[in-house]
Amino acid sequence: MTPLILSKFGFWTLGTLDYISLIAATTNAFNGALLARRPDHYKHFTVAGVIILAYAGGIGGGIVRDVLVNKVPAPLENPWYLVVCLVAATVALTVDYYSEARFKDGLFQFMTAFSLPWYAIVGAQAALAAHLGYAAAVLIGIIATTAGRWIIDIACNVVPKQLVRGEFFVSAAALTGIAYVVCDQSGLPVLASTAIAFVVGFGFRLLSQFFGWEEWEPWEPAGLDAGEKARKKLGEGLKAELGDR
Repeated sequence: MTPLILSKFGFWTLGTLDYISLIAATTNAFNGALLARRPDHYKHFTVAGVIILAYAGGIGGGIVRDVLVNKVPAPLENPWYLVVCLVAATVALTVDYYSEARFKDGLFQFMTAFSLPWYAIVGAQAALAAHLGYAAAVLIGIIATTAGRWIIDIACNVVPKQLVRGEFFVSAAALTGIAYVVCDQSGLPVLASTAIAFVVGFGFRLLSQFFGWEEWEPWEPAGLDAGEKARKKLGEGLKAELGDR
């Protein structure tokens, strides 16, 4: 009898959603490692520490998703999650080492926009497969998308990104989940639903970063925002990093 840990090691045993989930894990692990090296998150982490945070970013959301739909977490059944997250962390550390000041702002923003929709899509699909409602599918998509970032921010002693102003981080995940649910329930195949939902989520997040669209804040006592650091728009960050050399 083939051990369970080896049962999904062959690529021929993976389904469409397995590949989508692996893409989500890989891109989020890559971003997790880069995030751990950013000045606002870095706390003198060891190489092992950065890799652990990459795993948190890569599979944290997937584990939470599977627990919510009462499944054994996918990384415990499919060893490819552990492999691709390690490779992604290694690549991120290599890029960080050789890029000097580059890949710190604009390209990092682009990659976070690219990685965001994948877990929202898989989370929504997992909820629908578990026969949960549409609202639950969107909610689980949001949680799956943002849980890894929450873990990294807490570990780095930073206020979680979900709670502070940014370029529609949670809203982009919600929009992706809604788009997937609508497409799926309209009878479109998985790949078509995934493609449309990805374009919606990625496009909205990218536009938010490019134009500087941000969530709304309630009014604040005078003086609290005096020292707030201005955030670069996506175009400004890319131009600064790729323009002059």
